[in-house]
Amino acid sequence: MLISIAIPCYNSSKTLRTVVTEIKDVFRQKIGYDYQIILVNDNSPDKTYDVIRSLCAEDRRIIGVDLSKNYGQISAQMAAIRFIKGEVAVFMDDDGQHAPADLFQLVDKVLDGSDLVFASFGKKQHSFLKKATSAMNAKLLEMTNRKPKGITISSFFALSRTAVDSLKDYKSPYPSICGYLLQITSKISNVELQHRDRLAGHSNYSLSKLVKLFLQGFTNFSIVPLRVSSFIGIFSAFIGFIIGIYYIIRRLFIPGTVSGFTANISATLFIGGLIMLMLGMLGEYIGRIYILLSDMPQYNIRETINEDKNGTKEK
Repeated sequence: MLISIAIPCYNSSKTLRTVVTEIKDVFRQKIGYDYQIILVNDNSPDKTYDVIRSLCAEDRRIIGVDLSKNYGQISAQMAAIRFIKGEVAVFMDDDGQHAPADLFQLVDKVLDGSDLVFASFGKKQHSFLKKATSAMNAKLLEMTNRKPKGITISSFFALSRTAVDSLKDYKSPYPSICGYLLQITSKISNVELQHRDRLAGHSNYSLSKLVKLFLQGFTNFSIVPLRVSSFIGIFSAFIGFIIGIYYIIRRLFIPGTVSGFTANISATLFIGGLIMLMLGMLGEYIGRIYILLSDMPQYNIRETINEDKNGTKEK
């Protein structure tokens, strides 16, 4: 059985060869299984693509993909989808935090009938900011009924052939693999695994990238944020009405009372801030609609190695 392993690569010239070597060692111990490794270089500024070239030259079962610019991890994952030939696909990181020795625990769960299997880490070796953003995103997915309760999402996951084929039809320039698959399958599960320390380097997720990822997960496949904005507007209008009644009664029954300047300014700033927030949310959706209509690509490939024009492995 062929298993495809897809790895988005960014600034991983010091770790990638070790990760690939570990994957090969795992498959040497698995009789009846063969591998296809897809390494997607997300326009790394270091020598990551040189390492990919070298690995591809050593093993024709490794496909190298070079993106024309930095599109981000999810787009790099989507770029790998078109090359997947295995019955099961496993996505993992390039920094060594996902142990290749554990990948068959995800594969076995898929073979048992799941379409989407996430690794669940009891203790993540991530920064506080990354952990907080991931937790908020997971909670929002639960609140908008896009993720079953109790399911933990991570970047170490496995897909069935059905899920892979479904993703090949997914063309949004704002891709969210997990968000998309959560809409089309209920066969989702977790496997408890260990999260390792990085082999080298540090996280490539800056604050701006984390915020962008959070907003993408917040707005994809749901109009709940717009509904929440509407409810906030209704609630604010109700509070404003109550306050207005209060001051009218106070004016009538307590002669000489004048409403305070501070209260008026506070109310104005509060309502104005809510309006700007809602307009910004609406603008986010309108902007996405415009880009969707412009048919912007998820990614653009500059070069591939060990892959023919039909998307199949070269012999």
